[in-house]
Amino acid sequence: MQRTPDGPAPLSPPTAGGLVSVRGAREHNLKNVSLEIPRDALVVFTGVSGSGKSSLAFGTLYAEAQRRYLESVAPYARRLFHQIGIPDVDAIDGLPPAVALQQQRGSPTTRSSVGSVTTLSNLLRMLYSRAGDYPSKQPLLYAESFSPNTPEGACPRCHGLGRVYEVTEQSLVPDDSLTIRERAIAAWPPAWHGQNLRDIVTTLGHDVDVPWRELPKKLRDWLLFTNEQPVVPVYPRLDREQVRQAIARKLPPDYMGTFTGAKRYVLETFAKTESASMKKRVAKYMVSSHCPECHGKRLNAAALSVTFAGLDISAISALPLKSLANIIAPYTQAHHASLLQLATGHPEKAIVTQRIAEDLAARLEVLLELGLGYLTLDRGTPTLSPGELQRLRLATQVRSNLFGVVYVLDEPSAGLHPADTEALLVTLQRLKQAGNSLFVVEHDPDVVRRADWIVDVGPGAGEKGGEILYSGPLTGLEKIKASQTSRHLFKKSGTHPPRTPRAPNQWLRLSGVTCNNLTDLHAAFPLGLFTTVTGISGSGKSSLVSHALVKLVAAGLGHQAPPAEDNGEELDRAEAAPCTGEIISGMETIKRLVQVDQKSIGRTPRSNLATYTGLFDPIRKAFAATPAARKRRYDAGRFSFNVAKGRCQNCQGEGWVFVELLFLPGVYAPCTVCQGTRYNSQTLEILYHGKNIAEVLNLTVDAAAEFFSGEPTISRPLAILQKVGLGYLRLGQPATELSGGEAQRIKLATELQRNARGHTLYVLDEPTTGLHPSDVETLMELLQGLVTAGHTVITVEHDMQVAAASDWVIDIGPGAGDEGGEIVAAGTPEEVAKASSSRTAGYLRKTMMP
Repeated sequence: MQRTPDGPAPLSPPTAGGLVSVRGAREHNLKNVSLEIPRDALVVFTGVSGSGKSSLAFGTLYAEAQRRYLESVAPYARRLFHQIGIPDVDAIDGLPPAVALQQQRGSPTTRSSVGSVTTLSNLLRMLYSRAGDYPSKQPLLYAESFSPNTPEGACPRCHGLGRVYEVTEQSLVPDDSLTIRERAIAAWPPAWHGQNLRDIVTTLGHDVDVPWRELPKKLRDWLLFTNEQPVVPVYPRLDREQVRQAIARKLPPDYMGTFTGAKRYVLETFAKTESASMKKRVAKYMVSSHCPECHGKRLNAAALSVTFAGLDISAISALPLKSLANIIAPYTQAHHASLLQLATGHPEKAIVTQRIAEDLAARLEVLLELGLGYLTLDRGTPTLSPGELQRLRLATQVRSNLFGVVYVLDEPSAGLHPADTEALLVTLQRLKQAGNSLFVVEHDPDVVRRADWIVDVGPGAGEKGGEILYSGPLTGLEKIKASQTSRHLFKKSGTHPPRTPRAPNQWLRLSGVTCNNLTDLHAAFPLGLFTTVTGISGSGKSSLVSHALVKLVAAGLGHQAPPAEDNGEELDRAEAAPCTGEIISGMETIKRLVQVDQKSIGRTPRSNLATYTGLFDPIRKAFAATPAARKRRYDAGRFSFNVAKGRCQNCQGEGWVFVELLFLPGVYAPCTVCQGTRYNSQTLEILYHGKNIAEVLNLTVDAAAEFFSGEPTISRPLAILQKVGLGYLRLGQPATELSGGEAQRIKLATELQRNARGHTLYVLDEPTTGLHPSDVETLMELLQGLVTAGHTVITVEHDMQVAAASDWVIDIGPGAGDEGGEIVAAGTPEEVAKASSSRTAGYLRKTMMP
């Protein structure tokens, strides 16, 4: 691609591929909008966060395209699809079939990997099956025999997990000074079930008041490891002698109880429970180690005996994609195939090798172009960022060779360094040149500037948005005064307020940091300032900040680092090498650590903005304090849709009921009893300033701030939510509907409600994800306020707007994966912008230009 002095050349103009015409779109906050969009073009939907971009691109255009496609599918087959729902729009003409590539986290099991998402693992297995070097007398193995997820390929000892799990006396009884009554057997269930087992032990004649270590080993082993399940009479509240006498007198017991050994309880619970929290609890009592049979490679001996280029399939899957491409490259050449044919005497093997290698090389080329060469095929999808996962899926689409399709993308530049964004734009260009249309929801000015057509939605968020401010080529947007996008794209006055330099005088110094691709790294962060850590995707930024720094500071404060995201599959996840290093100075200044990440704030719709931030408590108390509620003796619990006395009994407080339709996909419909309000009629009769509790939860943060202006305990947290740019969200917005960026800002707002005592270190991982440049300004004011108040803020960021406004910048690189992991430059933004070895410097310099 040609470049101009100011960056990449603009994309070619739209071809005469016709138009998509939208009339009367009212999805979510869209205000009956109509517009025309060109096909066979890169169309960018932009506007402030919450303006209605996604409602138009995904909720309307993609939803309608999916609906039309599914109408051609057999009714029974439609049940297999996740359906968005029929959009609220009068008509859409000229809409081709659509493929959606949205921001989403990976599958919650490491059995899903980079290789499976890209289908590269399938090709690799075929290569080993048909072109691998077999030991003598080893029969041919089919492709499925090289997968750890099949009975044919999985290691028989660890069942394809790569690790084996067992329970020991030490894992089941972590503190042997405790008695059984004091819950020495920690692995036994809590609450009544655990007490029941202790009562059974008393009935069996054993002393539950003797320290565990003093019990005979034979008894300890039986209590922990037996598979026997004796059924005995239970006499709660009686001691051992009293129970013996009760049995002798043949007194009727309260009930008959069944004994279960600790090991049996742990293994059965882990295997059968559907509760993620219960699974996580019992997993703590299981000890994992590398499988001694496959040594963590997950495959059986037959599969591991086959090699290609001297490597077994497990070893080649552990290589960075860039290294894999280098290994495969020679096998794509006809000359190499001829040599292979001569060496083996099998012409068919040479042909198969070349053809599979060519396909592998072509797929790898796209992944390398997208800046993903540092990933490995065996990397589990739970460890991938939403941006990495979306780019993997995008690469797969490039190789699909579809024609005449609309690709709808959700912020494809999220999590990308500007240098990687250029590579992304090259890939989007390839899709367009193949005869496809690209509808992209995006905030990045560099991507917006490259669009053939811009649809700017606004002017504000939520109820203040939902209008089409502009639809047309880039140049015409400059004249739209109401557009926040225009202000930033054309660098109008006020977009770059002057930065007041703050000089560092205290440092938090780390030494010998080894974590992922960081090796014996030394780093220094200025205290009491705003620091941005930059670098291309995969360079090691998060390894340094979100992993190593957080772990070391947490240890220095005497508590554990925040746990990894619970995905309910603890034991499916191979344990990563621990991050090591030490803090050599500066720890005495820090009194508190706050890490704000992008993990979800809840797994179900019952968790929402109001419940997570704690707003729901004072709101319910306000309703309980009304005269009508006091007269009926309603307490605050009455106004929770999670409590039986307040919620609608028909839908159990869900607001929706699932309707099963024969031969058609089941649908969720509003509850006919509560009309989706989630509450029973008696609860909804209580009004606070004219609104019931369901109507209050349906208010946006902005509207609620005005409604509760006279309630300081409610208005203060609402004001903070507004400051982090979330005024457009509804109070009852389910956690499942929130993006990672929104979840992070909710966490930040929740944290800012607390009165910080002592010097606090705030660590944020890409807090601008999903934010329009104008919203970034608002967020920066808030974060700079923390620094002004005497705290330290450290962010991992790709947004050059944030880096330019920082006091200090640390650039990691120079490349990704094994080619990164070093501090390339550190200093003020002006100093880093001059660093010749930094790939960030040029983009930072461009951002800082007036």
